[in-house]
Amino acid sequence: MRARLIYNPTSGKELLKRNLADILMVIEKAGYEASAFATTPEPFSAKKEAARAANAGFDLIIAAGGDGTINEVINGIAPLEKRPKLAIIPGGTTNDFARALQIPRDNVVKAAEVILKNQTIKSDIGKAGNTYFMNIAAGGYLTELTYEVPSHLKSVFGYLAYLAKGAEMLPRVKPIKMRLKYDDGEFDGKASMFFLGLTNSVGGFEQIVPDAQLDDGKFSLIIVKTANVLEIMHLVALMLNGGKHIDDPRIEYIKTSRLHAEAFDDDYRMMINLDGEYGGDAPMEFINYKQHIEIYANLDAIPESAISIDEEEASDRFIEEVEQLTQEDINEDGTIFGNKE
Repeated sequence: MRARLIYNPTSGKELLKRNLADILMVIEKAGYEASAFATTPEPFSAKKEAARAANAGFDLIIAAGGDGTINEVINGIAPLEKRPKLAIIPGGTTNDFARALQIPRDNVVKAAEVILKNQTIKSDIGKAGNTYFMNIAAGGYLTELTYEVPSHLKSVFGYLAYLAKGAEMLPRVKPIKMRLKYDDGEFDGKASMFFLGLTNSVGGFEQIVPDAQLDDGKFSLIIVKTANVLEIMHLVALMLNGGKHIDDPRIEYIKTSRLHAEAFDDDYRMMINLDGEYGGDAPMEFINYKQHIEIYANLDAIPESAISIDEEEASDRFIEEVEQLTQEDINEDGTIFGNKE
């Protein structure tokens, strides 16, 4: 059996590059004849190599890098009739897909050792137009903050950068008229965003889509109907407090295997976000390809918190600030921003 490691040599402070020999040794220990390819600045370098290796008959492709590298590799193999197995070695900043698969995100060699457990899952993959995605698709004013967060902030602050930038952008957010056709119905009205999730990990949060399954053939569709600044902050606080936003009347929460999305606003261009990057403009069709790629995963791992201690403290502060504004006990601890009820 042959395995091809496709890695981003600049990802994760060059940890992948420095640990390359050890990673290849783990792959060999798993029974594969291993070789490596370092991605280049050429557009779609990882995608092209993944397709080449798959067509050359490699049995396993290991995508090593951030979510962008992993997305490219998936786009290289997903269109093929015969697809090799896939493994993930996270080396970026958020690593949403690796988080969902319970793959270690702080040690690239430990991540490679997941292959030794020989546990796989046949994971769903989404397709938007001609592009595949592994984690999320979204459109609307609220999603546009992901394009405006500087890359250095993403590296240093992770998802908190999105919160900070989002707070800055919120006054500009407005609802737009959109039509969203899904399996069992249609939303035709104003909303500030729609969101399709494949996993339970998005931008470092595990509460946005708390009941997502990797292999059920369904997207989790979230429609945010409000554009009010205070209400959006309130919804974020509910999300941080155990995913309680999905029961809020300002949210539509729907399971569907496909979606047609279009906007009806002459002054607005709805850009579609796919796995954190620009993926084209609406109108667009989204299809869930059920159990499309077999991926190594840490299936028997004990679930770990998705948030580090520092991030948890920051989330608590955000909730407290929203409690002060709304005078509502969001986290149900008997206090509102430190004042006894």
